[in-house]
Amino acid sequence: MPEELSVLGSPATQFNEEVLIRRIRDGERDLFYELIRPYERRVFAAALAILRNEADAEDAAQEAMLKAFRHIHQFRAESRFSTWLIQITVNESRMRRRKEHADIMEPIVDQQDEEGNYTPRDFADWREIPLETLERKEVRQKLAAALASLAAKYREVFVLRDMQHLSIEDTAKALGISTASVKTRLLRARLMLRDLLAPGLGGSWSPSASFEKGAKPW
Repeated sequence: MPEELSVLGSPATQFNEEVLIRRIRDGERDLFYELIRPYERRVFAAALAILRNEADAEDAAQEAMLKAFRHIHQFRAESRFSTWLIQITVNESRMRRRKEHADIMEPIVDQQDEEGNYTPRDFADWREIPLETLERKEVRQKLAAALASLAAKYREVFVLRDMQHLSIEDTAKALGISTASVKTRLLRARLMLRDLLAPGLGGSWSPSASFEKGAKPW
């Protein structure tokens, strides 16, 4: 896990956030950027997962942060500040998506059985994909395209949990669903992505494959 993410939930960070929030509420409004700076990438990624357009996601992310600033007095610390901020982002992005009717096409990859469960091509797990494979630039591009084709409920969970490393509990709070739903949707998202990416990788997850390393897909 990147060092940046490993310290976000530390007691020291939480204490600093509490101090910043108190000072912002007391009138030091210029400190708000210091408060949100560690989460800018998360906010944008959450918006992009829903809207699937960088310009729209940028607008939604900015509006979400403005709303957080305007309503900072409503934050009750019942959850982490980052979770509260992501919740605002998710709500803002969903509202924009509804207004623009961006969801009118049904995703073609969400194949289900009689009980409504996704049926993978086989039982291999997402985690069997070698990390080196995921780090290839062309695979990152395929992953982005595959993510865009998922139903929103799967894409949102995958981005928040596997790409932004929110906990199961924080993902559930941000999306307004149960932890059980997060686990179920995450598993299905991983399997669907694995099936979508398999043809582009030769249909094999051979752990012996060696690829040039680069930046991670996220």
